[in-house]
Amino acid sequence: MLWSASGVKGCSIEASDGSIGTVSDLLFDDQSWSLRWIVVSMGPLSGRQVLMPPSAVVSVDSVGRALTADVTREQVEDSAELDVDAPVSRRHERSLFGRGWKPYLTPRATILGGVSGQPTAQGAAKTAGSHRPDERDPLLRSMSEVIGYYVHARDGYIGHIEDFIVDTDAWAVRYLVVDTVNWWPGKQALVSPAAFTEVSWAAKTVDADLTRDQIQGAPEYYPGQVVDRAYEALYHEYYGYPYYWK
Repeated sequence: MLWSASGVKGCSIEASDGSIGTVSDLLFDDQSWSLRWIVVSMGPLSGRQVLMPPSAVVSVDSVGRALTADVTREQVEDSAELDVDAPVSRRHERSLFGRGWKPYLTPRATILGGVSGQPTAQGAAKTAGSHRPDERDPLLRSMSEVIGYYVHARDGYIGHIEDFIVDTDAWAVRYLVVDTVNWWPGKQALVSPAAFTEVSWAAKTVDADLTRDQIQGAPEYYPGQVVDRAYEALYHEYYGYPYYWK
């Protein structure tokens, strides 16, 4: 199921032995755009935010706004607490796996819709070197952080990131919602992560290998609308991207 990140945020998380808390954020790999961790808010009394892998989720209820996880409350409560002021590195992830969590690795070709099982050339988003302790160690970034970043097309700025469209079956970022209100009032369009060539965490911008007219002319997206296969096919045909589904 495709669901907006803003819709996932705030959903309750039900463990096998009771309610855990709510989704406060989602963390994605800053190179492959795969979702790696769900940030769980344990409630206002504790003030804690801990990490849970999406692989623990066994069902999603978009109407009741609830995620059911195959874990116990104790497992989540004992998970590593999130440092909101620092990105999560793969080294940090390995320490989480040591607590019993299983890695959730989604093939990049599945995320970016590559041809013949390979990601598209534009798909590997590059990040500013000054913000990476080790270029070989991909960092995990907050969706809440990236919302609001400006989108720079080949011929100039076009808008900002308004939301993400998440595949809750594969736990992948399928599209980013680009709001062009500063250039063409009232228009929102979807852009695949495959189109992004660079993310600058310092400048809070993302570069897209598309023109402003291409993004502006894309099928319009309306906040809250259901993104079904018919709409996805229309979008992929417009941009000339291969289907990620078979």
